Amino acid sequence: MKILVTGGAGFIGSNFIKYMLANYNYTIINLDALTYAGDLGNLQQIENNKHYHFVAGNICDRELLYRLFIKYEIDVVINFAAESHVDRSIDDPETFLKTNVLGTQTLLDVSNGYWRVESFNKQCKTFKKGVKFIQISTDEVYGTLGRNGYFTEKTNLAPNSPYSASKAAADMLVRAYYETYGLPMNITRCSNNYGPHQFPEKLIPLTIHHALQEKNLPIYGDGKQIRDWLHVNDHCRAIDLVLHMGEIGEVYNIGGSNEKLNIEVVKYILSELGKGENLIQFVEDRLGHDRRYAIDHSKITKELGWMPLYTFEEGIKSTIDWYIENMEWLEQKQAFNVKQEETNN
Repeated sequence: MKILVTGGAGFIGSNFIKYMLANYNYTIINLDALTYAGDLGNLQQIENNKHYHFVAGNICDRELLYRLFIKYEIDVVINFAAESHVDRSIDDPETFLKTNVLGTQTLLDVSNGYWRVESFNKQCKTFKKGVKFIQISTDEVYGTLGRNGYFTEKTNLAPNSPYSASKAAADMLVRAYYETYGLPMNITRCSNNYGPHQFPEKLIPLTIHHALQEKNLPIYGDGKQIRDWLHVNDHCRAIDLVLHMGEIGEVYNIGGSNEKLNIEVVKYILSELGKGENLIQFVEDRLGHDRRYAIDHSKITKELGWMPLYTFEEGIKSTIDWYIENMEWLEQKQAFNVKQEETNN
């Protein structure tokens, strides 16, 4: 199997590539524009693997995509490529629309144009051939929840930030290419990922870095926003199952069954590092901040046999250990993050 992974130098994409190469002899082509969150250092351990190929480029580059499809005879596209930080989307929505919407549309167009499905029976949804397209999405497309209930695959999309709106639009395009052209596809929507190699603009690596440096920890609002935490390795296992067993045309929610208040997560990390809660600094809440996300993953559990293996306590401890062991990497990323914020201000 020959798989085009877009955004494979990022946090989730790089973990997925390493997971796949450790478990299969597939050919992996990693297309990444190497924006601030992309880092080939994430893949240093497999860069000489004969089954791995890196290509620098953007998913908006139609000619490049065609060349890659022809050269490698792509069987599967897994689209991780996205601008993904909500705060950045509030400051610069246009960039998110270009990459997350127009980029996905270009990728779909090339996938559909090069690997034209020969027949499509809408009633039984059977395919004779065609590249399989897997869109990696987010639970944020569903909007926000109250105190009770969970997001299911049938929950209406109601995004509340430019980031989540761009991802919802991309999801709808993927669905449209399936319904209109018969392009075989799946969409996965995951809860908040954490683990090694996550850029320190996100809550967990940012908290670890600031705590280790005895710096103030900015917490939005009252810190009682609720997120469901999913270890990136569990996410990779789920995508693997969708790739090999997912029913064409279906959406699969992937959740960690680890709902936590943001303030709980921060206090837990401080406790693990032996740091005081006096570092916590409450700041003005983010615009349009969703209050609660919670994923019902019963569909992928029932149909594909997936379950999260990591408890939050086990996962966060191993994550903390990784960042402590890779302080040079963390410092470099945080220094770049600070420089970007200063430039934007």
